[in-house]
Amino acid sequence: MTMHPRAGAPAGVDDLVNIPRLMAAYYQLRPDPARAEQQVAFGTSGHRGCALDGSFNELHIRAICQAVAEYRTGQGLGGPLFLAMDTHALSEAAWGSALEVLVANGLEVRVQQGRGYTPTPVVSHAILNHNRGHADARADGIVITPSHNPPRDGGIKYNGPDGGPASAEATRWIQDRANALIAAGGAGIVSLSFAEAFERAVACDYVEAYVAELGDVVDMAAIRKAGIRIGIDPLGGAGLAYWPHIAERYGLDITVVNPSQDPTFAFMTLDHDGQIRMDCSSPYCMANLLAMRDDFDIACGNDPDYDRHGIVDQDGLMDPNHYLAVCIHYLFTHRPRWPATLAIGKTLVSSSLIDRVAAHLGRLLLEVPVGFKWYVQDLNDGKLGFVGEESAGASFLRMDGEVWSTDKDGFIPSLLAAEILAVTGLTPHQYYERLATELGRPVYRRLDAPASLAQKQVLARLDRSDVEADTLAGDPIVAILTRAPGNGAAIGGLKVVTEQGWFAARPSGTEQVYKIYAESFRDQAHLEQLIAEARQLVSATFAKAGV
Repeated sequence: MTMHPRAGAPAGVDDLVNIPRLMAAYYQLRPDPARAEQQVAFGTSGHRGCALDGSFNELHIRAICQAVAEYRTGQGLGGPLFLAMDTHALSEAAWGSALEVLVANGLEVRVQQGRGYTPTPVVSHAILNHNRGHADARADGIVITPSHNPPRDGGIKYNGPDGGPASAEATRWIQDRANALIAAGGAGIVSLSFAEAFERAVACDYVEAYVAELGDVVDMAAIRKAGIRIGIDPLGGAGLAYWPHIAERYGLDITVVNPSQDPTFAFMTLDHDGQIRMDCSSPYCMANLLAMRDDFDIACGNDPDYDRHGIVDQDGLMDPNHYLAVCIHYLFTHRPRWPATLAIGKTLVSSSLIDRVAAHLGRLLLEVPVGFKWYVQDLNDGKLGFVGEESAGASFLRMDGEVWSTDKDGFIPSLLAAEILAVTGLTPHQYYERLATELGRPVYRRLDAPASLAQKQVLARLDRSDVEADTLAGDPIVAILTRAPGNGAAIGGLKVVTEQGWFAARPSGTEQVYKIYAESFRDQAHLEQLIAEARQLVSATFAKAGV
């Protein structure tokens, strides 16, 4: 991975997107239904694109929301739809377009009072809470967000009545119907004026409803008693308004170090590739908070829709995989009311240290493809206590073993870091060191590389037969996976495993890149060999396919 010379440096004027031009493009440009890159495409977390590229425009949102309204009818969903947005510039425009169509279709649409921003996990939490008492009028939700993507991007995702990211079957139906509506030039889409739709929307207080129950999932009393000093950088995201309420309700020492909300995200430092990207797992994006780490016991950052977490202590930014292992070990040894049958969920590209932690705890491990949707049913059914993915997304149960959210929640892992320090006296880095000393110290890396749509399609079809060797980095291959062991679902790529390491290759579901993940339980040199052989396989696959 090539490092940009300004990685970690403050964004400059030339790095900022032209917001007026971006907003004009949202309304002025119409997608070409014959071009695949301008069609609606639901990846691992909804549809994402950019108005300037013709991939996230008014017609896209209107068509998607009309499709959602029709899908709800087919599923017999008669309850409210919770509508939320993050702080990206396109989110404001798309939120309005969504509201116009959803209300016109006769839906009760609930929005944050005062047109405030709403994090993804808050919507999941709201859906679950409503549906517990309204089996005959179930709710669902839409979140307008491209997550941590650059400021020029927009995104939209649908969460079903189970509170989590919609199933592949649901998103395929919505995607196909939306593309049909776009191909018809928008015929079949009903809408109201924004003024009328906004008048009919139901304002609610998402903030109070969510914050009031946080003590059910994290030991706030322990944090308060220990006097843990917590620093928060919301990275300009939708959770900014929540932290003062959390501090006041639970008596916590919380300092928001950056209260800015700016659609250009000009306050950010540049990511590894020189882009403005609100990725709280990147040390380059988190440079501002890292510079303040000695001012706090625990510091945390979150992406714009608050479904990811970045944990900082005096030793720096926690590696996401390391923190997942810490969370799992701590929770399963400090939640006495959790059933002994609860399992642990991880994605195939998360660290194998989690496998070792699960074995050490005597807990079943469920390994699934990338995408939080694979956890939703088992979380709701009370089979999984903790679920996570390598890109710093996680959720876990309430203290009594009841489901909290079925989507990634950036708040609760952030607060859990403070609980861990309060209860054990160990920072997350210190806790990890104890685990690594006992269970092994892996070296892990993820690489992203540009990929065309054709190349991504080739990677998604990788098969066991594409691996001709019987060794990897000098060790016998023990598994070649194209389906996840935990549920048998296709992983949309390939994972090759030995006793001492593994690599996986797969296309991104949200960006025009492919990803290589690799991990070694030996050393850095072994990791580099794993990556080199993974690259050779990908290059050979592209050459064979002529792409």
